[in-house]
Amino acid sequence: MDVLERFIGYAKIDTQSSETTGTHPSTEKQFNLARLLVKQMEEMGARDVRLSDKCYVYGRIPSNLSEEDNAVTPKLGFIAHMDTSPAASDTGVNPREIKNYQGGDIVLNVEKKIVLSPKTFPKLNTMIGADLLVTDGTTLLGADDKAGDAEIMAMAEYLLTHPEVKHGEILLGFTPDEEIGEGADFFDVAEFGADVAFTVDGGTLGEIEYENFNAASGKVEITGVNVHPGDAKNKMINALLVGMEFNALLPADQRPALTEGYEGFFHLVGMEGDEALTKMSYIIRDHDKVKFEEKKKVFQQAADKLNEKYKETAAHVDIVIKDQYYNMREKIEPDNMYLISAAEEAFRKAGVEPVIKPIRGGTDGARLSFMGLPCPNLSTGGENYHGIYEYLNINSMRKMVEVLINLATDMVGKKK
Repeated sequence: MDVLERFIGYAKIDTQSSETTGTHPSTEKQFNLARLLVKQMEEMGARDVRLSDKCYVYGRIPSNLSEEDNAVTPKLGFIAHMDTSPAASDTGVNPREIKNYQGGDIVLNVEKKIVLSPKTFPKLNTMIGADLLVTDGTTLLGADDKAGDAEIMAMAEYLLTHPEVKHGEILLGFTPDEEIGEGADFFDVAEFGADVAFTVDGGTLGEIEYENFNAASGKVEITGVNVHPGDAKNKMINALLVGMEFNALLPADQRPALTEGYEGFFHLVGMEGDEALTKMSYIIRDHDKVKFEEKKKVFQQAADKLNEKYKETAAHVDIVIKDQYYNMREKIEPDNMYLISAAEEAFRKAGVEPVIKPIRGGTDGARLSFMGLPCPNLSTGGENYHGIYEYLNINSMRKMVEVLINLATDMVGKKK
């Protein structure tokens, strides 16, 4: 089955995760894709295919090396996630192919006047001549990370149908709930059985990532003092306005829209409430561990300052800061940098110049690296994730299958 056909089939299955259910997986519908992956792996001849009660899919491609070569070859894992972001709808995904894109605007939805334009997304100018897959302007596409799912499965099918291609043991893993930071929660590293792995969950073709944000969530609950507005003088303390005060105490230049590269940020992702009670949700990010700790202190100090200001009243600010994941760099350097070299060589062998860059986010691989499974991240070919302007470079997706096959074969003899 062609990788594009695989991807479109996966994209049409609604697998959106949810931050509010508190269940594992967070949405039952993720099992629909998980069961399909199990069925397809069994049909192509993968071994030990299994689906856990928490919606984790595992499979194995046996080594076809000699006993001597097998002893010096790591068991290599490839991992992708099945869920899509809660930030945009995943219901009724209707992918459309743009063949041989020649530049200019792409009208996604005539009725809603939604246009994918290089004026807004200049990276489109680098896609001239490529075949693109776009949305209909009402949903996300799902390349994050169903492109990774499709590429891993296409690689697996190739290896299983070409026994003459020599490789060590290959482990396949598919996770739920990565988009809500819970993708590694119930991943069984020991059962998976890999020595090292790669997540296939990146963007532009050629990118290799082994540095990611240190990440924390920040929850703010503001209790105000509410009275009738006609009798409010010197009495009312509007919790919504205190929330604005809290946000103003955070560095204005450390917001996602004003940062890039290794620059961290505070990001307000949700705010709800009224004069009496307001709740705010933040994510706190920085690649540098020292700066990350400083950001958490700034967040705490903002609450302390407001509590001091309103200490003679019934108003107060309560916060909870929770670490989510850490920068995998410390688990890749120095002992596992051979994985980065191997990935670079796999790209070059496929005619793609690799680019090493930091992730301005996180992957399952970040947490798995701290769970004892070194796990850098590779590109998929997708762009503009988490929204209706998401698109996928089909040529890049096909090239990634070649890159994964190269990695599987080139790791022979590279066991540490």
